[in-house]
Amino acid sequence: MSSSHRNDGSPATGSGAPPAPATARGAWHPRPETAQDVPAVRRINLAAFETAGEADLVDALRRDPAAWLPQLSYVAGPPDGAPVAHALLTRCHIDDVPAVALAPCAVLPGYQKCGAGSAVISALLEAAREAGERTAVVLGHPPYYPRFGFTPAGRFGILPPQPWPDEAFLALSLDGSPPPHGTVRYAAAFGIA
Repeated sequence: MSSSHRNDGSPATGSGAPPAPATARGAWHPRPETAQDVPAVRRINLAAFETAGEADLVDALRRDPAAWLPQLSYVAGPPDGAPVAHALLTRCHIDDVPAVALAPCAVLPGYQKCGAGSAVISALLEAAREAGERTAVVLGHPPYYPRFGFTPAGRFGILPPQPWPDEAFLALSLDGSPPPHGTVRYAAAFGIA
């Protein structure tokens, strides 16, 4: 599976770029991606990761009608500014029950620890709730994702498709109901058999 996180598992933010101008927490404006944002989303993912794998993954997911949920691809940026963060939920299944998978999540270099990533993920999860989604899963940094309500998926009887660390494979009930039990099946673009 293409990783949506840095080597330490936190959302990818890239490195080596000069710091971005300071932006106050709460000043980020998350919103659904539009057709005009597609090039910016690709740039964000290319800049945030060491390879083009995640940017290519987003493009492949966008072409898969069984996986792509257009209302659940979000960007965030400063007021009247270009997007600096992107987060995506795509269709997955827990056994045969529909769920959503959070990945990739990316922030342009220089905008880390400014709240852009948290803002875009929070807005995206709220949009998933409003769309009637019940369960979200993520393979990610254990200290980062609990702030959004994620807990180890094994506690719900949700199993990863590969032997991933229990503390890094997380799940979230979006509607407050108990999540389904079973093994997660990701979209084909993730390359997980």
